[in-house]
Amino acid sequence: MFLDFSKINVKAGKGGNGVISFRREKYVEKGGPDGGDGGKGGDVILVSSNSKTTLVDFRYQKHFKAENGVNGKGKNMHGRCGKDLIIEVPIGTVVRRGDNKEIIADLDEIDKKVIVAKGGIGGKGNARFKSSINNAPQIAEQGVEGDKLWIELELKLLSDVAIIGMPNAGKSTLISVVSNAKPKIADYPFTTLNPNLGVVRVDESSSLVMSDIPGLIEGASENAGLGHRFLRHIERSKVLLHLVDPISQDPTNDYEIIRKELEKYSPILAEKEEVVVVSKSETLNEEQKDKIKAEFQSIDIEIKFISSVSREGIDDIIRTLYEKKEKVDSQMPEKKEEDIEVFSITESEDKIISIEKEDGIYYVNGKHIERLVQKTPLGNELSLERLQMQLEKAGVFKALKEKGINEGDEVDIAGFRFDYFE
Repeated sequence: MFLDFSKINVKAGKGGNGVISFRREKYVEKGGPDGGDGGKGGDVILVSSNSKTTLVDFRYQKHFKAENGVNGKGKNMHGRCGKDLIIEVPIGTVVRRGDNKEIIADLDEIDKKVIVAKGGIGGKGNARFKSSINNAPQIAEQGVEGDKLWIELELKLLSDVAIIGMPNAGKSTLISVVSNAKPKIADYPFTTLNPNLGVVRVDESSSLVMSDIPGLIEGASENAGLGHRFLRHIERSKVLLHLVDPISQDPTNDYEIIRKELEKYSPILAEKEEVVVVSKSETLNEEQKDKIKAEFQSIDIEIKFISSVSREGIDDIIRTLYEKKEKVDSQMPEKKEEDIEVFSITESEDKIISIEKEDGIYYVNGKHIERLVQKTPLGNELSLERLQMQLEKAGVFKALKEKGINEGDEVDIAGFRFDYFE
């Protein structure tokens, strides 16, 4: 089954807790703190793979969670980091945030990676808080929750040549003849509802990837007949093979309708290299061919004739398509390894603080501030004093004053509520 869109929920692992521990050993008096740190939670990472050709794996499984970090232990033993969760997706997958539709990454190359959810950092053990004025700290941090969010996956096929045209123009028949693809073929419109990919052998050392795009109709750019779903698969193709049905009442009008839809959907599509071919030539005599050729010449379009039944013109078209594909490749900038990055979706949001007042309660939001609260064992008085100093340093109390807070008002940070007093 072919699936080109899915929405999934990803959750990174929680960081392990740091611990409060003191060295206890015979003949060693006042051994000092030795609480280890918690391990970092695992990340959720998407990787583009050529072993995947569809998003069907995400049809039934919607929730993905990385491993939590392990808590620290005494004797300065740090917890193990949680294992990253690697999710393979097809090459050509566009990743968007589920809330604001912002593009996180375009996985258009093999083995390209994107971190869609970062694991929470592990909490520090009390050994980290030893100082010249505090040799026996009773403070340790808790691990931070990992990122959790919904993301959208949209697959845009990567092919050298996209076969386009009106329904029943002979696209599926052609790709079945020239490649290893086995699409459904029948003598009625809209037989093909999903794109088909096939590898076309040009010669012993050369080949190209061809995609059979379901038939487009007038209004496709406005999503008529699932137009948007089909058009997006053309975007990554290098060359367009535009098939025209000679049995149509007006072949040139069919051609112009498709061209207008491409231009409306994306000017980039309209600028792609194109080869225009009239299919089913076995049904035409020379007089009919001359008439059709003259009609296309009147709109400045050169055409070729092919027959998927008799293979008339097939080899010539394949060679023409390959030459145009090579021309496009030669004009593309060479990609360097350093251009491939690992993205993070939270870095730009990390230091932002927002405050909203609702039903008399001041809600403080912000990744950095929420992490400070998550790391604090709220039952430990010393830890609460430290948290207060951290919030002051982060500018939370200053921001609350600017919002008009008064003594005794209630404040909520990541579910932790307290009364405000100066």
